[in-house]
Amino acid sequence: MSRMGSSKTGKRARRQFTEEFRTGAVRLVLDEEKTVGAVARELDLTPSSLAKWVSQARADRSQGKTGLTTAEREELARLRKEVRILAEEREILKKATAFFAKQSR
Repeated sequence: MSRMGSSKTGKRARRQFTEEFRTGAVRLVLDEEKTVGAVARELDLTPSSLAKWVSQARADRSQGKTGLTTAEREELARLRKEVRILAEEREILKKATAFFAKQSR
């Protein structure tokens, strides 16, 4: 019994879903009060992926009271990237300072 798109390791090939599809799947869980497992089986999704979408939708609907909103997650990712770049620049400047301090002796 093999699934379409599965590999020898038994993992499912990574699929892409439109925002409309995700919204519809989440709506079935939140608005129509179906279980995550039932909707996942019906739409051939992994329950963990659907649960993640539902959790994010709840956070967005509650404006962050139940978790980070999508906008907050995007800002957090942007800030983490900025911190990483600044740390790299700082490390380069430290090395340059040490190099030029040696040169001036």
